[in-house]
Amino acid sequence: MDSPDAAPLVPALSPSRAADFLQCPLLFRFRTIDRLPERPSAAALKGTLVHAVLERLFELPAETRTRRTALSLLEPQWERLRESRAETAAELFPTEDDAAAWLAEARRLLERYFEMERPERLEPRDRELRLDVTLESGLRLRGYLDRLDVAPTGQIRIVDYKTGKSPHPRFEDKARFQIFFYAVMLWRELGEVPARLQLMYLGDGGVRWYEPTEQELRAAESEILAIWHDIERTARSGAWHPRPSKLCGWCDHQAVCPEFGGTPPPLPEPARAD
Repeated sequence: MDSPDAAPLVPALSPSRAADFLQCPLLFRFRTIDRLPERPSAAALKGTLVHAVLERLFELPAETRTRRTALSLLEPQWERLRESRAETAAELFPTEDDAAAWLAEARRLLERYFEMERPERLEPRDRELRLDVTLESGLRLRGYLDRLDVAPTGQIRIVDYKTGKSPHPRFEDKARFQIFFYAVMLWRELGEVPARLQLMYLGDGGVRWYEPTEQELRAAESEILAIWHDIERTARSGAWHPRPSKLCGWCDHQAVCPEFGGTPPPLPEPARAD
């Protein structure tokens, strides 16, 4: 029987929200339904900055895409980011020394990028490409591709930058799921199977790549739909249970999590038609 407190959900899913549900249904609820605030993350902000620099780099003529150019873009991009997120920057970096140490880490990530690729030889078709695709089931898939490369022969490559270190093979399922999610969206949008899916880990220079088949993309699409059906069933029941793991130590919502003695807030009331 459906719970009277069940919260309705818009049939839309992104890779990050799907990953939240797989990690912990209660975390999904806190982020998607309750929209509880979370502490700003220096690591996430660093990822935003490095992605912005690489996006800007590929706007420049090929011959100017050098290491020196990329590093020269870092501080101007940081100033723009700091201006747009003034409260977050002030909270994360109380002093200029704190900000300088953090910028030095971002600089190292950019330097490592140039050990992995030669951007002057690349001409991406798209950067930070927003995809919004509706499947036959009615489920909308949404997300952003870091980079889309198309070879002169027409082959498609999806590239995703990661500012952390490459995971142990036993723990790479989350990143693999994410990039296959992107591949399903692009496949359904263009009707073509990408030739390569590439994860670039700037934290240590590691690269993971996959050459998906249509059968694998169909399986990934089925997995995405199964996750959504699980989310719908959970929403109808109103029973958003926690799933304890080592990742709980990094969760911002321990104060309202039953695993830590907390009580979740009441679910938002279902929207009513006028």
